[in-house]
Amino acid sequence: AQPMSKNAYEARQEARRERFEARAESARAESDTLARRSSEMAEAIPFGQPVQIGHHSEHRDRRFRQRIGDTMTKSVDALKKAEHYERKAASVGNGGISSDDPDAIAKLTAEAEALDKASDKMKACNKLIKKADREGLAKLGFNEAQIDKLMEPDYMGRLGFPAYMLSNNRANASRIRKRIAQLEAAAQRQDVEQEGNGYTYREDTDENRVMFIFDGKPAEETRNVLKRHGFRWSPSRGAWVRQLNNAGIYAAQCARKILD
Repeated sequence: AQPMSKNAYEARQEARRERFEARAESARAESDTLARRSSEMAEAIPFGQPVQIGHHSEHRDRRFRQRIGDTMTKSVDALKKAEHYERKAASVGNGGISSDDPDAIAKLTAEAEALDKASDKMKACNKLIKKADREGLAKLGFNEAQIDKLMEPDYMGRLGFPAYMLSNNRANASRIRKRIAQLEAAAQRQDVEQEGNGYTYREDTDENRVMFIFDGKPAEETRNVLKRHGFRWSPSRGAWVRQLNNAGIYAAQCARKILD
């Protein structure tokens, strides 16, 4: 089967993961190099030889030993940096379905439908368990070991799937459908572009971002206003941004009152 092609958001996520992995690899290589250098430097000192107090070489020896320690510290710092980027690489794409994903509505709909199917299967299963209908359970796709387990009472004497599992499924499906409704409403938004006092304000539906764009680097006071209202510098967009949603638009309106 042909692999499914990635949409633009998924491609950006993959590129982001690769950047983190490359930074981690570079930091690990730096750590290894520094550790070897520190060891090689230490080998120049005879094993167990103390600093010769009062000798003309004392200060030079102390500086050399300090450099050995500093080099090893840098090696450890580079290793920590590598581990930091490895964690970031591993976390890319694991935060659930992002609103930035152009296929978010389709993916969330599939999730909600899967939860509905699971709930229907659990309810059907519970009915069959009450009848001790092993054949019916087999037709639902359960094997013998699973059927034995389903027929076995839990610590509270319950058989089958407990009510809280069905309740959780319904609650999750409802939460997902509310989010789908919010994304569908957001999809009806129109792009906005307005000129402000030394900046261009933009609501970009393709990027799913509220943006402030300046001709050059804004003054520190301006940057502080943007930061206080949740905006962060995006080098790839050349703008100060936050997500395009009601909270982002409201924060932008508050920031614009100050900037103007």
